[in-house]
Amino acid sequence: MINFVAWLFMLQLIPGPVQTQPGTTPNIKHIVVGRCFTYTTLINSSLSYDCEEIWRHFEEAVIHHPTCNVKVQHYHKMFNAMEEFWPCDRFLFWSKTRTLMHSYAAVFRHFWTLENTLVGFMFNELIWCGQEEESGFDFDSCPEWSACGDHPVFSLWRQASQKFAEMACGNITVLLNGSIADAFNRKSMFGSVELDSLNPQRVDHVNIKVVTNLEGPNIESCSRGSITDLIQILQSRGFRWTCTDSDQTLMALQCIQNQMFSYQTCANSFQ
Repeated sequence: MINFVAWLFMLQLIPGPVQTQPGTTPNIKHIVVGRCFTYTTLINSSLSYDCEEIWRHFEEAVIHHPTCNVKVQHYHKMFNAMEEFWPCDRFLFWSKTRTLMHSYAAVFRHFWTLENTLVGFMFNELIWCGQEEESGFDFDSCPEWSACGDHPVFSLWRQASQKFAEMACGNITVLLNGSIADAFNRKSMFGSVELDSLNPQRVDHVNIKVVTNLEGPNIESCSRGSITDLIQILQSRGFRWTCTDSDQTLMALQCIQNQMFSYQTCANSFQ
């Protein structure tokens, strides 16, 4: 009996398996290179890139390093091969407002998000990782982001987010979700990477828009919760800022998107 209890105790000390998700997206090379050509041909034909070279740098970054040790710097050659610049006053940042952000950007077409850049367009919604013992991509399973110190997907998006924020200039907009606690989260990509990469010498105003679900809950606002922490950080770094939690365009988009909201709910929100 004692030996059995000791055996159970030892089992608890053995680390469990790394949490996994589906493997590398099938046909990832065809998707990535195809998106590159689509982007440079139909979306922004003023750009000229070697799509095959970009793929080679991406592939080298992923398959030549251990799966959980693909660092940001491993993608530097790829990003150097796809530098791009956008006019000022068009940058839209977001956190926990993905669906609404896309609708907002579609209505105000002058806005550009990370997903509208070349790297964002090429790798959006894809999964990738290398094999541990052999060269090549692992199409069976990839570790979860939380299970890796330097996850290959996270490292790419971290570098892309930093580049996007460093490029920002003029008036920029930030969409945050006021129906959740910690609408501004220092551990999010915006809070941990993009905010610190914004340059107060390039950015004139940071326009914060806090949007809440029309039926609640109304947890955070410009004067309540983590949004005030964001404002303090902006002030300490010398940014000029505005904040609104009653943007009528965002309210209207919610009414259009979600037909579950009654006419009365939408009418009340505008009052």
